[in-house]
Amino acid sequence: MLVRTVLIGVLALSAANAQPPGPARGHGRFGGASGPILDGGARFLGAEPGRPGRVVRNAPYSGDVVTETTQLLADGNRIRQLSTVHVARDSEGRTRSEQTLRNLGGLAPNANLPQVVFINDPVAKVNYALNSTAHTAAKSAWNPSSPPARPTMRRPPSDAAPNNSAADLRQTPTANPNLKTESLGRQTIEGVAADGTRITQTIPAGEIGNEQPIQIVSETWYSPDLQTVLLAKRSDPRSGETTTRLTNVNRAEPAHALFEVPADYKVTETAGRFGRPPGQ
Repeated sequence: MLVRTVLIGVLALSAANAQPPGPARGHGRFGGASGPILDGGARFLGAEPGRPGRVVRNAPYSGDVVTETTQLLADGNRIRQLSTVHVARDSEGRTRSEQTLRNLGGLAPNANLPQVVFINDPVAKVNYALNSTAHTAAKSAWNPSSPPARPTMRRPPSDAAPNNSAADLRQTPTANPNLKTESLGRQTIEGVAADGTRITQTIPAGEIGNEQPIQIVSETWYSPDLQTVLLAKRSDPRSGETTTRLTNVNRAEPAHALFEVPADYKVTETAGRFGRPPGQ
């Protein structure tokens, strides 16, 4: 029952966000990856190609979103978690993300959790959540106008505070003396040009019961060509360090079959916007 509950929660949140990366009002997503902005055990949910929203066309690619989180404990011990999600997007804006849930940090190591695949097709206006173990798929309507189900790591605007959720990033403060934003210029990452931004937020002593000031540093490298973030880093003394990067980038057109449900899968239509693979 616990395994089923965990899986349902993962699938619901993941399906709600498996849609193409791309800037909204000038911002970009890390293939949908939440990396340094998502908290706690939900970090692994960030490595998907976005959520229903703006469709990015004529910028195909595939690659692996790798998220590594390291937390240093007071006794000197370290907790390290690593997750990888394979993502792809075609020229029409279709996206695919796949991940083996049993490899995710924070889940029971012996849990019998399947590989899950999320396909979003803005052309046919449908979403699919696939269970590759049971060969089943849940089909739901693609709805780009629905509100986001959870925070998504986006390219921060130049005057946004790097707080603990992307919703905070989308707010534009008038003036914050404890916020510093700097441009890091341009560099090539995975063969793609990316523009860097670093945001440093200082929490003054006493603001949250802290005896000394706390500094939170977020760094993003955004590719205008791919309209996604290639590298993101976040350092927060309260939760540790998280690095999320898009690796093995291939800018060739992915095979069309990747965005279709295999013929031997049983497809079940769901009444709601998103579904979970049946048979759980």
